[in-house]
Amino acid sequence: MTIIIKNPKSGVILSQHETTPLDEIQAIFYKAREAQHVWRDYSFSKRASHIKKMKQFIRENRDEIVKTIADCGGKTKTDALATEVIPVVMAIDWYADHAGKVLREKKIPSGHILFANKTSYATYVPLGLIGIVSPWNYAFSIPFGEIIMGLMSGNAVVLKVASCSLPVGEMIQRIIDSAELPSGLFRHIILGGADVPKVFFNPNDRQARVDKLFFTGSVAVGKELMKDAADTLTPLSLELGGNDPAIIMPDADLHRAAAGCAWAGYQNAGQSCGGVERIYCHESVYPRFVDLMKKYTSNLKHGNDDEHPEVDIGSLTTSKQLATVRVHLEDAVSKGAQIVAQSRAVGDVSRGYFHPATLLVNVTEDMLLMKEETFGPLLPIVPFTDVKDAIRMANNSDLGLTASVWSNGRQRHRIARQLNAGVVVCNDHLYTHGRSELAWRGFKNSGLGSTHGEEGLKEMCELRTIDDERMPFIGRNLWYYPHGPAVYEGLIAVFNYLNPSGFFARVGALVKLSGFAMRMFTHWKPTSSGEAKEGEKKEE
Repeated sequence: MTIIIKNPKSGVILSQHETTPLDEIQAIFYKAREAQHVWRDYSFSKRASHIKKMKQFIRENRDEIVKTIADCGGKTKTDALATEVIPVVMAIDWYADHAGKVLREKKIPSGHILFANKTSYATYVPLGLIGIVSPWNYAFSIPFGEIIMGLMSGNAVVLKVASCSLPVGEMIQRIIDSAELPSGLFRHIILGGADVPKVFFNPNDRQARVDKLFFTGSVAVGKELMKDAADTLTPLSLELGGNDPAIIMPDADLHRAAAGCAWAGYQNAGQSCGGVERIYCHESVYPRFVDLMKKYTSNLKHGNDDEHPEVDIGSLTTSKQLATVRVHLEDAVSKGAQIVAQSRAVGDVSRGYFHPATLLVNVTEDMLLMKEETFGPLLPIVPFTDVKDAIRMANNSDLGLTASVWSNGRQRHRIARQLNAGVVVCNDHLYTHGRSELAWRGFKNSGLGSTHGEEGLKEMCELRTIDDERMPFIGRNLWYYPHGPAVYEGLIAVFNYLNPSGFFARVGALVKLSGFAMRMFTHWKPTSSGEAKEGEKKEE
């Protein structure tokens, strides 16, 4: 099947691509697993030396990478550089430098004197083959961070990008190839969305399916993937979007808050799952904050930055998303919302999927843009009197990806801890996805699992516990066979020591336990007739 890619800012055809033949997928997966058997034995430092080679390719091809991202997604080149390329460079450094520290074998202290004779370790084992299905809104940075996490953890990776982002997927393949990894360790494949379950969750061949899938996309598709993965019990990590609130308190720096909310709400034409979608502003500063937001919004420019480099906001990525934004805006206006400011178009915007940045007031909780993720450049502002109401409204959503609190007082941390979101930021918003050291996860329907940070690296592994006997002269544990009244009474002494009624009860239990503990230094040697010889000392 041929897929035609068009620039959403101009409608110009960018490229044509053929889907990966399904009869070649098995060989791709097999080769990835063979390469992973080599890669997993590399030390962390050796893996890092390969991963860091990518930085040279990115440096030498920076402008081409930026243009590819911007042309496919509709965003401005400034957006592409700031929110995709620069974070990827930081991600390469962080994971290359920290994966070994995070995933090294760790000794686990004994939890109780009863197991003082044991030594325990936690080891992180690469899963094997990681599958990544990535979205179109951050077609470069979202999958790239997960790819680096997977590789540094010792895995092979197969990537499927969104169909409208195929040139970005091919660019990612070129960057990964520059690292000179074992052949086949990483592969970008081109599939239709309907083929994802049978390819990634192949029920007939364990070696030809992934060991875990990382998906970023809609709640509806995430739920379908969970159903599809159930047959093979393939684990999933899901990031499914957000309807993210910002709370503006009376003591906030209103200029910073307005600048931050405008950027986090309109950046990438509002197509950010962690961007501001709802603003709740204290009534005492509401008029001033709205006035500032009106000035920021009306001074922004949207258009094609290939023709007009001064524009701030590009287009939406798909016609379907533009239609959703229009429906949400029409619904709000029909229910009484008022548009108080919009960005200005620069040049001819009729050829692309452009929509002005739009600021609204007089909004209510029954409007679609308040109840659902709009994923577009609409920002509603709601006044509140009591912070408890603001917290209630902020939490009144089935999604819980990110949130922000704007305040210069100590209360900001107290409020932040009451917001039901995986990431809560004080006096900023959205940028944390670019910080590789911070976990990225959502509450409620915003997803399952984590990416980024230590937690993201561990999501790429199985956890294996190794437990060892540190005292080889011990013949058996207290609860080993044979059993009888003496063993039962001895275990009662153990119980009373662990859960005594008082100090003297514990002392008494310890006296009994010390005698019972001598059992550990003997072997049980059953006779051939079935009669047990009890109490014999361990032979040297």
